[in-house]
Amino acid sequence: MLERTVLIGSTNGLHARPAKLFSQAAAAAGIPVTLTKTGGKTVNAASILGVISLGIGHGDEVTLAADGDTAETTLDELARLLLVDHDA
Repeated sequence: MLERTVLIGSTNGLHARPAKLFSQAAAAAGIPVTLTKTGGKTVNAASILGVISLGIGHGDEVTLAADGDTAETTLDELARLLLVDHDA
């Protein structure tokens, strides 16, 4: 299992629009990916409702985890999405 820890870049956190972009990318990866807010629960990263339920705000630390042949590339791409300020 590979992991990446990332700080959220979007000014307003992972609200509906950035959460949708992120969960769609996670679903398209073709491997299971989880998202955990530091000190919180773990959810399926491909579930927009799961992602929104974490209440992730700007600057919050989250951990992505995945396992499989494309895990490293997938986590790198998803981490980049989380670092971008989608509210700018």
